[in-house]
This record gives sequence, structure tokens and C-alpha cells, in this order.
Amino acid sequence: MRLENKVVVVTGASSGMGKAIAELFVKEGAKVVAVARRQERLEALAESLKDMPGEFAYFVGDVTDPKQDDDMIDFAVEKFGHLDVLVNNAGITRDGLLMKMSEEDYDAVLDTNLKGTFNCIRFVARQMIKQRGGRIINMSS
Repeated sequence: MRLENKVVVVTGASSGMGKAIAELFVKEGAKVVAVARRQERLEALAESLKDMPGEFAYFVGDVTDPKQDDDMIDFAVEKFGHLDVLVNNAGITRDGLLMKMSEEDYDAVLDTNLKGTFNCIRFVARQMIKQRGGRIINMSS
């Protein structure tokens, strides 16, 4: 298998596309660290993947917090020894008419979708430069 023993961090992995991505990587033999804010969903995902060929761990965190982003990367490397892929999938929407959108909702979208992505890339890049390799996939918009 091409993904066997590859270490993958997937943000926004507790539901939707992020969950499906994490599941697929584990089914293909990868070592996955799923990241999300909702621990109960990550625990349920861990339970559903326990008999799959790959390995699974999770990190409860919020990508809008740079300290947690740094800790997330440290956790993945401590758990599995290196890091091959970052899937930046965490993202939120606050749909509605622009004139009705609050500044708080606008800031939340920017903090998650842009700043969270920036911080995850910044911290994972340090690790990948040390290792001399890795891939970053940006899904959020």
C-alpha cells in the first residue's frame, strides 16, 4: 500500500469531509491524527476505526489558537515519529445576507478558514523542513 506508515494530520476531522478523509487514510493503512474541537465525535470516530489497517489518534483542539496548532503538530510527531501530510480541512461558514452578518461571525470565519490554515501550515512547515519532505493539502476556503 502506498499510504502504509504515512503519517497524516487532518483538521476538521470530526464530521463531513474531514471525517471521510480521515477514514479513507486509515482504511488505506496510514497513521492518522484527527483534529477537531468536539472530543465526543473524535472518540466515536476512533471507535469506528479500531479494526482498520492503519492507526488512529486524535487531538482535541481549535485551529484558531496558534498554541494549539503548535501542540497538534508536536503531538503527531511524538505519537508517530514524523509527519508526511497535513490536510487543512477545518472551516466554518456563517451563511446569510452580508448586511445581516455580524462582525463577530465575519471574524470567526476569517480566524478559522484563513488564520487557522496559516498557523497549521506555519507549524507543520517547520517539521517538514527538518524532515526534508511532506505534503500540505488545503481544503478550507
